[in-house]
Amino acid sequence: MEDIILKKVDDIAEQMIKSIIEIVKIDSVETAPLENAPFGSGVKAALDATLDLAASLGFVTTNIDNYIGYASYGKSKNYICAIGHLDVVPVGTGWKQPPFSGYVEDGVIYSRGILDNKGPILSCLFALYALKELKLELAHEIRIIFGCDEESGFEDLKYYLSKERPPLMGFTPDCKYPVVYGERGRAIIKICGKKDRLKEFFDLVNNYILNAKNNGERFNIDFQDQEFGLLEVRNYQLELDGDPSIQFSVSYPASVTVETIVNNIKMVVSNFEVNLVGNYDPVKFPLKCKLVKTLVHTYEKVTGDDGTPVTTTGGTYAKLMPNIVPFGPSFPGQKGIGHQPNEWMTIEDIITNAKIYALSLYNLAK
Repeated sequence: MEDIILKKVDDIAEQMIKSIIEIVKIDSVETAPLENAPFGSGVKAALDATLDLAASLGFVTTNIDNYIGYASYGKSKNYICAIGHLDVVPVGTGWKQPPFSGYVEDGVIYSRGILDNKGPILSCLFALYALKELKLELAHEIRIIFGCDEESGFEDLKYYLSKERPPLMGFTPDCKYPVVYGERGRAIIKICGKKDRLKEFFDLVNNYILNAKNNGERFNIDFQDQEFGLLEVRNYQLELDGDPSIQFSVSYPASVTVETIVNNIKMVVSNFEVNLVGNYDPVKFPLKCKLVKTLVHTYEKVTGDDGTPVTTTGGTYAKLMPNIVPFGPSFPGQKGIGHQPNEWMTIEDIITNAKIYALSLYNLAK
């Protein structure tokens, strides 16, 4: 059956590529909320167009108050999902063609959102379309979920989980291959000083942050492990209006808790106020669980490459959506593409992704 599914993806590949190009032409950078458009008119337009596309392919579609939507196939108590997002980061400068033109050159599509994340999540939609066209009977419903606020705060997914149950298992095509079994935790920490003690505050900033290694050793938080590597301190924001403060993010391995990190910082800089502004705990799945083993198999089946699971320093919907892992779309060696000018994805890679995702959805849901 797997080879039949792969052949079906080839049969629908041209239709898939044309549809993806049309959706990436929509400027879906988040803007100010409007009535019935919580993330702005562009994001709503992308969601509407995507759900219309899914309906034209014969799927049942659901729009959850324009926060998020999904296409579904089959019906069961539990469901399998692929979840990605239609919102994109601002375009910036340096584009050789208009960033929402869907420009194609030498088998490569250039557009904001083609990799992050419209191309991959739409390849999941067409992967499911291949299964539907083959009239495969599955044990579980499959949903392709289209998020609208991944780049700005996950309000879309929070809203989804307030209305819908989480999946039995699934993946988000918003990271890299092979399957990612672990994501680091991500904490936002703020250290506050006093405006009448500026020298003391700037001594802290210089000695503990700006002129220190980014592993947090001067805060006594230089934790590391073999799976996730070194803790990293990054993304500094200095505030000097009123009482001064500095805010930064901490990307930390699964072998340490955020409580330990905050307490260690408080002990080192006890003269300052230390606050935990926000946190997502690390995500880690057993290497031998069905989800990870299935995605290893499908990646190796389609690519012929080693599918040994990996970890990531990045953050995806897996931080908030239970029971999902990051899986694709970037292949080993492909870095620095998303969020950059001339964001690109090859047509060949889109088709390969669709094949991997079709086998993955099938094997998880059968």
